[in-house]
Amino acid sequence: MKKRIVVKLSGSLFGLEDEKTLKQYAEFFVKISKICQPIIIAGGGKIARHYITHARSSGADESTLDELGIEVSRLNAKLLIYALQEKAYPHPPINLKEVANAADTGLIVVTGGLHPGQSTNATAALIAEKVRANVFLNATDVDGVYDSDPNKNKNAIKFKKIPIKKLRSMLIHQDSIAGGYDLMDIVALKVIERSKLKTRILKADIKILEKAFKGSPEGTEITLV
Repeated sequence: MKKRIVVKLSGSLFGLEDEKTLKQYAEFFVKISKICQPIIIAGGGKIARHYITHARSSGADESTLDELGIEVSRLNAKLLIYALQEKAYPHPPINLKEVANAADTGLIVVTGGLHPGQSTNATAALIAEKVRANVFLNATDVDGVYDSDPNKNKNAIKFKKIPIKKLRSMLIHQDSIAGGYDLMDIVALKVIERSKLKTRILKADIKILEKAFKGSPEGTEITLV
């Protein structure tokens, strides 16, 4: 059986302005699927935030907003499935059992959020645990974890490796970490820790992802000690 690599893809890749990027990612995943099985979780991105903002202003409760975000992430997943064509499982699985069954087909699997109240980062970690993934790659808008926000501090230092306990303490103070919520969250870290998942946070860039798929130490590795 091919090794399985779970990838959480930043929702920013599914923007309204750029159709070429998604096609390029589809071509990349088809190419890389010859050496491993990609299992991809699509984020909601700006589109989800747009809908959530509007719904919140109309009085929708938080659980409804969560469901709205999940729906958008699944639509993003469908866009990638359409681009992958017959190489992909034909629709986004809606629970962990279906993800596992889809993975057993050997096809590329693409899904979105699964449960209200859970980020797509946590969902991706749970999926990696469920399918016994070899690696979990969290592809974000930044190229790793920094000791401070690199957008605000030009002297911010990137960690090549970061102990999970240190990252957890940084996440408690969200402002101190670049990208905050999009990098990782407490639930995801709990899953990574209990399953001893090999995890990297890296830039959502095809060239960087290709290197990471092939074992190169891109971005920041989360270590268990």
